Amino acid sequence: MAGTDSTQTQKAFKAAPVVILVEPQLGKNIGMSARAMLNCGLTELRLVKPRDGWPSEDALAAAVGAVEVIESARVFESTQDAVADLNLVFAATARRRDMTNRVVTPRQAAVEMQDFLGDDEDGGNRAGILFGREAKGLKNDDVTQADAIVMVPVNPAFSSLNLAQAVFAIGHEWYLAAIEESGEPQANSALAIPKDTRPADKAELNGMLQHLEDELDAVGYFHVTEKRPAMLRNLRNMFQRASLTEQEVRTLRGVIVGLTRKRGQ
Repeated sequence: MAGTDSTQTQKAFKAAPVVILVEPQLGKNIGMSARAMLNCGLTELRLVKPRDGWPSEDALAAAVGAVEVIESARVFESTQDAVADLNLVFAATARRRDMTNRVVTPRQAAVEMQDFLGDDEDGGNRAGILFGREAKGLKNDDVTQADAIVMVPVNPAFSSLNLAQAVFAIGHEWYLAAIEESGEPQANSALAIPKDTRPADKAELNGMLQHLEDELDAVGYFHVTEKRPAMLRNLRNMFQRASLTEQEVRTLRGVIVGLTRKRGQ
């Protein structure tokens, strides 16, 4: 990026997605991912339970100059905590899941993030991208925290990417989308949201889903124990695809309260 510090690029990078590495195994891989991030103008790194602890000298050495990314990285105990303040989340994966998810390419995800962040006059919208473990990728429960899956188009006979490659492949598409000045209308643009509300963040959505889960438990909805995880994932995916606003989440919580109050009477 040296020598490209133009006014246009600075403006485009005022709001950028967060990169979240879920349970990364090696400090070296974290460092190389940080380097790939800074290549693409991304600076906010979050780590979920790095296996070898944090901070990491191996990560700092492998970052090769991306010191600001490593030194400002934040560590979280769970994926849910790491995305709590985000409104739009993509999950990077090399395989389709046995779940109902919207699947997009890195370019489509980049355009959506650009539109979502660029249309926010108050600067309250936040976006992020989840990347999984080096050996096995993201778990299904991690994916349920995302609004869509992003898959890098590669040779289907060999789709394995290392962690830094995956970060760069998606980050670079975001970088290109950020600096392009195209006159063509963008697909997948953000929804028009009334000024008196905003997109719900993941903490609000998770709170509502926990409220719903508790009340469903109370009426014995999950009576077949072995089906409970899949049923919960299905419920979460339905609400993730809905792209709820903060007001809609509050309305749904009111609906839950109303139904349970009626049952109590």
